[in-house]
Amino acid sequence: MSKAEDGGASVTFGVLGPVTAWDGDGTPLALRGPRHRAVLARLLVARRHTVPVDRLVADLWADPPRDAVGALRTFVAALRRALEPGRPPRAPARLLVTDGPGYALRPERGRVDAWRFEDAVASAAGMAQGEAVLRLVEALGWWRGPSFADVAEQDWARAERARLAELRSGAVERLAEARLALGRPSDAVADLDAHVIVHPWRERAWGLLALALYRGGRQGDALAVLRRARATLVEQLGVDPGPELRRLESDILHHAGHLDAIQLDPGHRGSVTGSATGSATGSGTRSETGAEVGSARRVWARAAAAYDRTVTAAGRAHLESTVGLLRTLAVTGGGGLEAAQSQRVEVIAAAEAQGDPELTARVIGAYDVPAIWTRCDDPVQAAQVIASAERTLRQLPPDRDTARSRLLATVALEARGDGPRGRAAAREAERLARRIGDPGLLAFALNGVFMQAFDRCGLADRRDAIGTELIELGVRHGFPNTEILGHLVRLQARCALGDLAGADRHAATLDGLADRHQRPLVDVFTRWYRALRLAVRPGGSAAEEAAAYRAAARSLDGAGMPGLADGLLPLALLCTAVRHGEPPDVTADLGPYEPWARPLLLVAEDRRAEAATRLRGLPDPPPDLLQEAMWCLAGRAAIATGDQQVLQRARAALAPAAAELAGAGSGLVTLGAVATQLADLDRAPGRA
Repeated sequence: MSKAEDGGASVTFGVLGPVTAWDGDGTPLALRGPRHRAVLARLLVARRHTVPVDRLVADLWADPPRDAVGALRTFVAALRRALEPGRPPRAPARLLVTDGPGYALRPERGRVDAWRFEDAVASAAGMAQGEAVLRLVEALGWWRGPSFADVAEQDWARAERARLAELRSGAVERLAEARLALGRPSDAVADLDAHVIVHPWRERAWGLLALALYRGGRQGDALAVLRRARATLVEQLGVDPGPELRRLESDILHHAGHLDAIQLDPGHRGSVTGSATGSATGSGTRSETGAEVGSARRVWARAAAAYDRTVTAAGRAHLESTVGLLRTLAVTGGGGLEAAQSQRVEVIAAAEAQGDPELTARVIGAYDVPAIWTRCDDPVQAAQVIASAERTLRQLPPDRDTARSRLLATVALEARGDGPRGRAAAREAERLARRIGDPGLLAFALNGVFMQAFDRCGLADRRDAIGTELIELGVRHGFPNTEILGHLVRLQARCALGDLAGADRHAATLDGLADRHQRPLVDVFTRWYRALRLAVRPGGSAAEEAAAYRAAARSLDGAGMPGLADGLLPLALLCTAVRHGEPPDVTADLGPYEPWARPLLLVAEDRRAEAATRLRGLPDPPPDLLQEAMWCLAGRAAIATGDQQVLQRARAALAPAAAELAGAGSGLVTLGAVATQLADLDRAPGRA
């Protein structure tokens, strides 16, 4: 069914975050300005019921303009065009309808994320524990931030927002219960720890967190959590913990047998003496003995207990400490990165709620987790972090240069090379850091500079210099994360420049650093690099390279890096096929690389007319580590179809990278020498 035929039936609405809508292909619809979104939000709050025009006017404007009804009709007309772009003129709308004295929005129940969430939570209540975990993890993943975020201050949205927040809290706690019943307490701890920070009055959540810690062999931590709960309830609500929390504390102190009444999943590994963090990704990190783990846990428990005795729960120091934990969690592998990223926005929101921009700046800027990949894992979350950083920058006193540098570096990192704002933020962050003379701050700023060093092809030399300075900073000042980042940057840059011996040395150094500092995520990049190394070895076979890439792809399972994983293996296999002159897999899901790869795949199927259609209006690839590879794929399709415009664009874009290997700046895949690609473009028929 075409977009013209479906009458908006395929439109999906999102309110679990900023109000948005997507077409059937998942592309966000252009909803125009804030008033248009407010109209959409108000109609979604009405849940398919009609909202009279006078009610809409009163809800949209505190002081309605003279022609408020006319303005409202303009907003509705614009929304209808966006929601049903193929509707013939004067044909009745089928989604945003006129009904008597007002308007109603009538999507199917499954087309609104909040309504789907309600159904998912309700169905999980009666499911077996394993099924409930899968259902709730999926449903909670639909949240992109606080519900109805664009209209959070509107009176008409508050009841619905409160209802959805309560439903979400219940889902988080039901998920924790299911994980505990399955014998997976450690999986429950991370979500619950963040949950009680944002919702400190929920006694059920405190109890589940304490129970999860106890079942994970962390009795001291469990008791410390219950002390935090008591202090929080007394200080914030003026009440003592209820009988269930008091009974749980007594049971934990006395090791009550019923606390351990759980059923382990088949093959579940015990949480106390399991392998070291790195083993999940095959990094070669040594296994720790049960005695070592137990000793570390006891030290941690004593420190945590002392902290909880002296620091007010959910206070400012607690927020800053939480960011420190998330920063450490993000580099430890085993799902830590994904967990840290998912909780980061909530901690920032809690900091902003305090009304202190300097506190918020510290909370945002303390998350200086090194970033090496130029495609964002979660664009919605990144946009929320950038928006918080920009708001805080505007509120900060002008003389807070350290805080400003950290916020600007955050903007540069999260923007991932997207637009002039990111580049300007990176330059200013670096300037301030160099003037201040703080090496840690400079390392953070240089990471932002690296992330913005892709505004055109052929900048591997610039990135190599950044990597060199990062390594020097890391070694001189004892910053292992900075040193590792520098070697990753240089591995990519030397690979792009064809210095494979140099790239090999950085890969070997990275293996040693990852082992010494227990950084298993590094292994993902070195495994992929070694697959690329096969690809540039003379005389290699396509089958051998494809097998190496498939093995490397397994290291991405559970790594928490969807921005890296999405479409990467199909792209690597496509590059391998192209370089060896073999038929590519035309059915592969190339994810974000689809627009630039699909025309060539259509050519391989002898569907040249469709390929030519795809090439017309082809946008420039995003400024990232794979832009040269995308231009090469598009250029090859342009040669095959005779598209001189795309051919010339590809030629102009690739020319500055003539001395590099196409795509090898990623350290993961390559299409061979850019010079060879340029020569092919120059020899194309019709080329002047």
